[in-house]
Amino acid sequence: MSENEKKTGGWRTNKWIRAAIPALLLHCSIGTVYCWSIFSQEIADYIGFSKGATEWAFSFAIFFLGMSAAFLGNVVEKDIHKSSLIATICFAVGMAGTGFFIYYGHAHMGAPLALIGIYICYGFIMGIGLGTGYLSPVKTLMLWFEDRKGLATGLAVAGFGAAKAIASPIMQSMLDNLGDGGIYKMFLILAVVYFVMMFIGHLLLKKPDGWHEPQSKSEKQSIVSVIKTKPIANYIGIWLMFYINITCGLALISQEKMIVKCIGLASYVGIISTISAVFNAGGRLGFSAWADTMKDRNTIYKLIFILSIAFTAIVLLTNGIKNGEGNTLLIILVLCLIFIVNAGYGGGFSNVPTLLSDHYGMGSISAIHGITLSAWAFAGLSGNQMAAWIVKKFGTPIEIPHVLADGSTEMITVNPTGYQYVLYATIALYILALIICLTMVRPTDKALAAKEAKKKAKEAS
Repeated sequence: MSENEKKTGGWRTNKWIRAAIPALLLHCSIGTVYCWSIFSQEIADYIGFSKGATEWAFSFAIFFLGMSAAFLGNVVEKDIHKSSLIATICFAVGMAGTGFFIYYGHAHMGAPLALIGIYICYGFIMGIGLGTGYLSPVKTLMLWFEDRKGLATGLAVAGFGAAKAIASPIMQSMLDNLGDGGIYKMFLILAVVYFVMMFIGHLLLKKPDGWHEPQSKSEKQSIVSVIKTKPIANYIGIWLMFYINITCGLALISQEKMIVKCIGLASYVGIISTISAVFNAGGRLGFSAWADTMKDRNTIYKLIFILSIAFTAIVLLTNGIKNGEGNTLLIILVLCLIFIVNAGYGGGFSNVPTLLSDHYGMGSISAIHGITLSAWAFAGLSGNQMAAWIVKKFGTPIEIPHVLADGSTEMITVNPTGYQYVLYATIALYILALIICLTMVRPTDKALAAKEAKKKAKEAS
C-alpha cells in the first residue's frame, strides 16, 4: 500500500468501497421494482381502476429499463458519475411522482390522469433510472475485479434480485401500519430512503486509479463495428437466448403465486415468494461465480437451459400443477421448477456482461451491454402478457377451498390447465434457446485457445 493509501486508510483505492458497496446500494434500490406485486392490487383499489389497467405500469418500467440502457449505454461508457446521478434522480423522482398520482387518484377516483401519471412516473421516469442505474456499476466492477469478473457482476446483480426479498416484508409492514393512505405514503417515504442510498452509491462509485479507456483502433470503432468483429449471428444468438430466458422466467414468475395456491400451499405464498427471490439472487451470484471457472461462459447458459427444460418436462409429464395438491412428491417437483427457473433467470442476467466482454472486449462493454438489455425491454412486455393470454384462453377456472389463519374457509379461483399450458410454451422456448446457444454463439477466443493447447498437448504425449 502506498503512503497516500495509508493516509486515506486505503479506501480511495479499495475495490469493495469503490465498486462492490456502491453497486449494491444502487442495485438493492432499483431492484425493488420487482416488488410491484406486493402493492399492485392496493394501487388499483385505491385509485378506482382494475388491476389489469395498473399492471401496465410495471410492464412499462421494464420496457423503459431496457430501452434507456440501450440508448444511454454510451453515457455510462463515458461518465459513470453522470449516469449514476441520472439514475438516482430519476428513480427517486419517479417513485415520489407515483406516490403523488396515487394520492391524486384517490381524491379523483377513476380519473385517467392518475393512471397516466403512474404510467409516466413508475414506467417511464423510474424506467430511465432503472436502466442507467443497472448499467453504471457493471463495467466498474469488472475493472476492479478483473480476475473474477463473474463473481463481481454476480454480486451486484444479486443485489438487484435480493432487493425483492429484503424490501417485500418492509413494504408490507408499511402498508399495514401507515393507516389510511398508506400506499401513497409508502412511496413518498421510500423515495427519500432510496435517494439517500443511491446518492451515497453515486458518490462512492469510482473506476480504478490509472485506468484509461483503451485507445486501440478497434475500440474506437462504433458499437456496430465492434459487434461485427465476430460473425453477426454470434451477437444475435446472445441477444435471442437472453430474451428467451427472460420471457420464460417472467411467464412463470408472473403465475407463481397462483401456481402455489393451485398445489394447496396458499398459506405459504409469502414464504415461497421470498425463497424464490433468494434463488433468483443466488442464481445471479452462483452461476456467474461458477462461470469464472469455465473456459467458455456460454457453457453456463447451456446448463441453465438444460435444467429448465428437464424440470419443466418433469412437471408436465406428471401433471404436477393439476395433481399437486395433497401429493408431497408433486408439490416438491413444482417448487423445484419454480426455484430452478428463478435461479436460471437470475443467472442469465449476471452472465451477460461477462459473456459480452469475453467476446467483444472491455472497450465498449457498457454500450454493448446496454444494447443487449433491449432484450429485457421486449421480454418485459411479452413474458407476462404471454402467460396471462394463455391462462385466459386455455383451461377452465375452478374454485378451490383455502383455510385461513382464523380457521375459516375462503374459495380461491385458479386455472390448473392454463398454468400447465404456460409450461408447454416455456419448454418450447427453452428448447429453442438451447439450440441457439449450441449453434449460433461461437466459442470465445479463450476457449478456442484452450482447446488448441489441449489438442497440442495430447499430440505431444
